[in-house]
Amino acid sequence: MTDKPLVEIRNLKKQFHVGSSFFGRNPKYLKAVDGVDLTINRGETLGLVGESGCGKSTLARTLIRLYEPTSGEISFDGQEISQLDQKQLMPFRKRMQMIFQDPYASLNGRMTVRDLIAEPLEIAQLGDDNSRTERVHELLEIVGLNKDHASRFAHEFSGGQRQRIGIARAIALNPELVICDEPISALDVSIQAQVVNMLEDLQKKFGLTYLFITHDLSMVRHISDRIGVMYLGKIVELADNDELYENPKHPYTRALLASIPIADPVEARKRVIEEMQGEIPSPIDMPSGCRFRSRCPLATPKCAEEEPELNELTSGHFAACHYAEP
Repeated sequence: MTDKPLVEIRNLKKQFHVGSSFFGRNPKYLKAVDGVDLTINRGETLGLVGESGCGKSTLARTLIRLYEPTSGEISFDGQEISQLDQKQLMPFRKRMQMIFQDPYASLNGRMTVRDLIAEPLEIAQLGDDNSRTERVHELLEIVGLNKDHASRFAHEFSGGQRQRIGIARAIALNPELVICDEPISALDVSIQAQVVNMLEDLQKKFGLTYLFITHDLSMVRHISDRIGVMYLGKIVELADNDELYENPKHPYTRALLASIPIADPVEARKRVIEEMQGEIPSPIDMPSGCRFRSRCPLATPKCAEEEPELNELTSGHFAACHYAEP
């Protein structure tokens, strides 16, 4: 890992139009990503955690331009890409790839494994049929499968094997950035560790940079160098791996960490849980001030009047809370 940024996001927003009143007046927008600033350094794994619906996957898909950003800047290796058209974006497509959450839905069941993995090579117009087949065989061996699997169809494989195929497809073009959008959540627990270990091996071998999105707070600590916590379209805390777990600053982060199961019942009873009240507010109708205040045990009138900024409390540790202390 280096301190040189590969990806820099500045005030990124992604809104979806969800309706309007009669005659098209008063349009309503779902603010899935609402002003995110984030840097991903070359060679690191940045973990991104938060509840369902907080905007993690939308942020990832907007970053690699699967979704068009509403506003903001996306810089990849020093090049601003948020305003590029599809033709201008093509060279960057090879350098940014994604592993999707559901290996059953992300692979076309009508295509053989060979065709699934070779498709990015064909789109990028790299090599001929023979060289692409050789590359597919090489990739299958890299992810722990064998070349005989190339002639089979996706439905003939288990979930873990399908995700390996998805990973082989993602690294086919030798990308620099790989976005892992909950790549283990649909897998059996016994398979999850194997896939994560393989991702770590691939990172060391090819110098990959990961944005790793997950709900599994134990797993994200294992794989990540830094961790960002997202709530209702914004990053509310960002810190190095160990620092975040040992010294969380934001009450939302503390509540998430308190939800991690403890195997020892004696230790579990000693733990003080900072509970969250109610449900996550609607991203269509955001609360005023701090968007976490309606669920926060520390909320005061100031929280309803003023939205906290993401400030650096200690070196490399950022939090967006009026009452977070260094």
